[in-house]
Amino acid sequence: MKIKIALAQIDVKWADPDTNVAAARAMVAGAALQSADLIVLPELWGSGYDLSHAADYATSIDGGVFAEMAALARQHSVYLTGSLLERSQGRVYNTCALFGPRGLAGWYRKLHRFRLMDEDRYLSPGAAPTLLDDLPWGATGLAICYDLRFPELFRAYAVAGAQVILLPAQWPSDRIDHWRTLVRARAIENQCVMVACNRVGADPNNSFGGASAVVGPWGDVLAEGGDEPGLFLAEVDIGAVADARQRIPVLSDRRPDCYGL
Repeated sequence: MKIKIALAQIDVKWADPDTNVAAARAMVAGAALQSADLIVLPELWGSGYDLSHAADYATSIDGGVFAEMAALARQHSVYLTGSLLERSQGRVYNTCALFGPRGLAGWYRKLHRFRLMDEDRYLSPGAAPTLLDDLPWGATGLAICYDLRFPELFRAYAVAGAQVILLPAQWPSDRIDHWRTLVRARAIENQCVMVACNRVGADPNNSFGGASAVVGPWGDVLAEGGDEPGLFLAEVDIGAVADARQRIPVLSDRRPDCYGL
């Protein structure tokens, strides 16, 4: 099966949801005109990392900017994901939600909080991975930014059958080489399609390097952004995942009994 994936690499404006929503609307409309099936926005694309006011931005997953995402997915008959601030039972999470034409397909709360950007001070951690196994293109895992540095999560998704992993991010420019290397590594070692959307621009504390990418199971870069806002599309053959796993059976050759983890 082939799907068309769009990376909506936007310059997230600090503490300015209205401007960010307008940018997302334009990106989603443009991707839909190019027949995208799946569109990925960056991490915390609604507000940026203005986390001292996180509780003010956070809403339930059926309200606020989440509801705007749901409306865009429905309007354009696409799947749309990206992370926003979610409030649930008195806690605030960095939550990646995936909406489809018929509504919410699933969500994931970021497991690994990034201390260098104060997530440990203002946000609660998620409790479990999220694997969505009933999507049109196949089983899909959700992750967010700093999670990329934890290969255990991605291997768990692959072992559970994930063919695609979606990763919205706000990855700073001074470590953008790490980003490029790790996105490709996660695709190669798990023989999956990595779909990683990073932001560009700057906030009061960091600049962000873009380099959003779709990477196939052989490590082939199918689409890649630079360091400016833009929409980057790739047509992806999901069948390449099964082919890679059959030709080099990494997952079945694992020896978890020997690793002591």
